Amino acid sequence: MKKLFFFLLLATAFSVRAQPYPSKPIKIIIPFPPGNTTDIMTRLIGPKIAERLGQQIVVENRPGASGMLGLDLVAKSAPDGYTLAAGQGGNMVVLPHTSRNIPYDPLKDFVPIAVTTTNYLGIVANPAAPFKSIGEMVAYARANPGRLTVATNGEGGFPHLAFEHLRALGGFTFTHVPYKGSAAIATDIIGGQVQAGIDGITGMTPHIKSGRLRLLAVTSPTRAALWPDTPAAAEDVPGYESGGWFGYVAPAGTPRDIVLKLNGEINRAMQQPDVAEKLVSAGLIIVGESPEYFSALLKNDFMKYGKLVRDIGYRPQ
Repeated sequence: MKKLFFFLLLATAFSVRAQPYPSKPIKIIIPFPPGNTTDIMTRLIGPKIAERLGQQIVVENRPGASGMLGLDLVAKSAPDGYTLAAGQGGNMVVLPHTSRNIPYDPLKDFVPIAVTTTNYLGIVANPAAPFKSIGEMVAYARANPGRLTVATNGEGGFPHLAFEHLRALGGFTFTHVPYKGSAAIATDIIGGQVQAGIDGITGMTPHIKSGRLRLLAVTSPTRAALWPDTPAAAEDVPGYESGGWFGYVAPAGTPRDIVLKLNGEINRAMQQPDVAEKLVSAGLIIVGESPEYFSALLKNDFMKYGKLVRDIGYRPQ
């Protein structure tokens, strides 16, 4: 009787695994509130992937702790391809070095699926702020120690570290104001509660174009093609640059065939003209590479930002 029960269990497990993937909706966790670059991108490509796979793509926002809460949820999910996460440089390669209580290991708890885009950050300010350029902002901060208020998407996150790097090179001080997401950052800078902010440029673009935010600089090493009249921060602070990436990961142990299938569908969706046009116009650079490419990028950046954290003397919070 025990043998029969064992074989029935084995047959059931085999039957479940033998079902063509996907056989039910796929959930993609966005570890930030709506309006973040990963949220915008996922909602653009989700319907394209769903159409190809024949299953619904459910986008679920799980913000908190600079993206750690959402990623931890996925790290602890079943490795069956039905719960994925939108990851980015901040919560995958920066937070492990800037947070003392990170609940996951980005190199061991996830399998990379596809890195979709790279980007640069934008440094913005309220139009009424007493500076109109990075040079003027640095001068203001030096003359008024600690009075410059700068918003980012969280303590120890990628934008925060990027601004700390600018601080170290520029020789000034500032007061950090952490937020849970991009939409709140823009709202409070526009409202005057915070003087300046640094974030992915995608979510800020409408406010920049409307004049409610002033784009002081981009963090790419040279001026960005979409913003030819906006200086690179390096023009005022020599040697400075900072860029990021976005992609999708699954829990460690997810079968290789599922990872490859998702990689192909994500890359295909990113190349669709209507998707690509919107993302490129928002300042993103489409990548479309293999899981192995993403894995190598993840490991290299993990080491790179670990060194940067040590070099600028940042203490894990």
